[in-house]
Amino acid sequence: MSTNSDTLVLYGEAFASRLLLGTSRYPSPRVMQQALQTAQPGMVTASLRRQGAVSAETSNGFWELLKEVGIPVLPNTAGCHSPQEVITTAQMAREVFDTPWIKLELIGDDYTLQPDTLQLVGVAELLIKDGFKVLPYCTEDLVLCRRLVDVGCQAVMPWAAPIGTGKGPINAYAMRTLRERLDVPLIVDAGLGLPSHACQVMEWGYDGVLLNTAVALATDPVAMAGAFAQAVQAGRSAYLSGAMREQEAAQPSTPVLGTPFWHQG
Repeated sequence: MSTNSDTLVLYGEAFASRLLLGTSRYPSPRVMQQALQTAQPGMVTASLRRQGAVSAETSNGFWELLKEVGIPVLPNTAGCHSPQEVITTAQMAREVFDTPWIKLELIGDDYTLQPDTLQLVGVAELLIKDGFKVLPYCTEDLVLCRRLVDVGCQAVMPWAAPIGTGKGPINAYAMRTLRERLDVPLIVDAGLGLPSHACQVMEWGYDGVLLNTAVALATDPVAMAGAFAQAVQAGRSAYLSGAMREQEAAQPSTPVLGTPFWHQG
């Protein structure tokens, strides 16, 4: 499979990049715009609830910057703690952004920002029946992810670590098992802190990564956005190329075939 023709496909729609970026916590809207222009992500996430909390003037400027970048917007339901909050926010976002895409976030714990795994599947099912293309933020729990697929989610977004921690994959076994057992696109959402983290999960066969804090809070967000874009592509290329298997013992890269002539008596 050629990396040149390799594209991320979600719900039948192709995206040019396997990197998705968030739009919060940047030093300024202009820095955010420059980071997006540098990385050229497949989609950018935006929260209707968070943007609605700022002044009208700031909010309008934010939307204008996103329009200038020209990257598809993925609205999310960040900050929602109940199914009704999620559904109402998703329906409002669909009207504002004129898109059926939604990143489903239903928070169950304010300290870890862990999703409410008990109610997540039911809410995802309701949104899908309402015509949404749902990308659910969830944990790496295999059974949970299977249930999300069963109700119609054509892609799932497990975390690597709690949002904003930058710890990278903290349960590598579960994440690799998840990749082996599910056939739908998997996008790592949350917890990545370094480009090497993104490269690693892409090498495992994940289809993309979504991140925000690791870029927005970097000393140079624009350069870091570019670094993550390169890491995602490198990891994907490595996965498609087929990495060698680990060996228990050292293996010479240049086998010795015979004895050099100058050693012959």
